[in-house]
Amino acid sequence: MSVNKISEAILGVGVDDTTIDLFESQYPVPTGVSYNSYVILDEKVAILDTVDARATEPWLENLSEALAGRKPDYLVVSHMEPDHGANIAKLAALYPEMQVVGNAKTFLYMDQFFGAGAVAKERRVVVKDGESLSLGTHTLTFVFAPMVHWPEVMVSYESTEKVLFSADGFGRFGAVAKFDEKADWASEARRYYLNIVGKYGPQVQALLKKGRGAGHPDHLPAARPGADRRSGQVPELLRHLVQLQARGAGKDPCGKCFHPRPHPCSSPPHGRKAACKGRKGSGDGPDPHRCVLCRHRSLPLRKDRAGLRHL
Repeated sequence: MSVNKISEAILGVGVDDTTIDLFESQYPVPTGVSYNSYVILDEKVAILDTVDARATEPWLENLSEALAGRKPDYLVVSHMEPDHGANIAKLAALYPEMQVVGNAKTFLYMDQFFGAGAVAKERRVVVKDGESLSLGTHTLTFVFAPMVHWPEVMVSYESTEKVLFSADGFGRFGAVAKFDEKADWASEARRYYLNIVGKYGPQVQALLKKGRGAGHPDHLPAARPGADRRSGQVPELLRHLVQLQARGAGKDPCGKCFHPRPHPCSSPPHGRKAACKGRKGSGDGPDPHRCVLCRHRSLPLRKDRAGLRHL
């Protein structure tokens, strides 16, 4: 993956990883994953996130191409999980004048991951929820998103071009290069959301309410490839999923949520619920997530790799 031009000022410098077969050692990713990282070129230059250690060298090549000789003023850290932040210390060493932007919890994690000396205190820009950072004509507003899906997560909204840099909130499985305009983008976004973020539905709802309260319209994450990143597909998909969670729809008698996708046999909800006969937390009895008619698993367990392949 080379530099991806999202706009004249916003460039994607992330890397596709097609050598990985299981994301987080449990989720099948036959088309790989993408580690998303971005550069905003303005009076000041900001880098948003780094990438996993598996992709350090190609990422640095992309970054060098995007910067074209300029030096970054800021590194914005949205999330400390290694696929976002593994190269923070390396980048800080490469550009000793660069400041690092994060919240108080970000730097607490950073000290634990890299040691207190990786980013000196005078280089740290500690932001609060709702604060903004001007780069010139572009302005980033930081919105805290705790437990979407780590405690320190924050998203960044660029108000001039109306682009949301959404951390792990609204991603999808699959390497960007493996998808084209006709690919089934939504199903992989749905599978990602339900497996990685879905159990934090109330926190996702709280984040969306924050965005609406701040007057941010429903624009797509910058991770969406191509010029169609502002089409209605992803906001509608996410809205549907969050509404299901808000209503408690699809819950079985044990209180566990079913996947909202229709069963292949089109069995009615009461037929699916009939599969659940055990008590909550019990390990015996029929599988509470498998249809009694077509045996379709509606919500695969984390370790059920065969089920996840067909979600």
